[in-house]
Amino acid sequence: MSALEAMMPPVQFADVNGIRMAYYEAGPRGEGVPIILCHGFPELAFSWRHQLKALSDANRWVIAPDQRGYGLTSCPKAVEDYDIAHLTGDMAALLDHIGAEKGVFVGHDWGGIVVWQMALLHPERVAGVVGVNTPFMPRPPVDPIEIMRSRLGEEMYIVHFQKPGEADAILGADAAKTMRFFMKKPPAGQSPSRGMASERKPGDPSVFPLVRIVEAYDPAHDTRNEFLTEDEFEAFMEAFQRTGFTGGINWYRNMSRNWRLAEGVEQRVNVPSLMVMAEKDAVLPPSAADGMERFIPDLEKALVEDSGHWTQQEQPEAVNRILIDWLGRRFPL
Repeated sequence: MSALEAMMPPVQFADVNGIRMAYYEAGPRGEGVPIILCHGFPELAFSWRHQLKALSDANRWVIAPDQRGYGLTSCPKAVEDYDIAHLTGDMAALLDHIGAEKGVFVGHDWGGIVVWQMALLHPERVAGVVGVNTPFMPRPPVDPIEIMRSRLGEEMYIVHFQKPGEADAILGADAAKTMRFFMKKPPAGQSPSRGMASERKPGDPSVFPLVRIVEAYDPAHDTRNEFLTEDEFEAFMEAFQRTGFTGGINWYRNMSRNWRLAEGVEQRVNVPSLMVMAEKDAVLPPSAADGMERFIPDLEKALVEDSGHWTQQEQPEAVNRILIDWLGRRFPL
């Protein structure tokens, strides 16, 4: 039995929004508001294994999907099929499938963008929002890719991802090596980061050139600590060996399109919200959440200490405690 089979509820499938979506469900079905857990890049529903168990043990109805392009869910060919209208539309259709009017949406990394946008694009389907590492980011005045290209450079990974096929080939050439690079704790003594607020000087190299770093990466010389067991690592590695990384990268290739689609959308989240910050996330540091209160009137914040980017896996007990406490206060059973 694989780690995924051993640690996850039985996989189920739903035909929603033009795709076949795999999802994992636990807790008392149909009781209370469902908690929908949305993963990031490069992850899976499996990233939420600790939360599925803890929330179901707390008598919460909880669901974690493999989102489009990931795991056992469909991977459409067209890049435009991964824009924010499709990604949020998938979650609304998943609610229809399970027979729920609304959900509390919890999102990490790119899943965080999805859940905050759910509150803007499908407010009638959202009871509450939790961002894990990923803050609410209001629509900027110009295309975000152009902002990142100017401030962070051509090799900054999100900018690099805009090149058709290149990052896909580099990351997919050795999925095991790529996942070894990503799925580690921060290096000891890592300096505080300004994240996306970084700005290089003219002539400086690009900030966060992750594709080039992965290309040159040698796991044998990596001194960072593990947070996955070998069986857990195998679950991720086998999934990405099968699917490659194009589906997830295509989410990034729609950032300019998403910016255009958001024109005229009010940038305000009008539901109870929680921002879970990770002390040592280099790309999305706690400072990235500064100022969210201007756009979210009902917002709480919580800090997970000694955690890098993979917070719900690195520090599951802390994340579970925060989630269960907030849900108990804001959505009592």
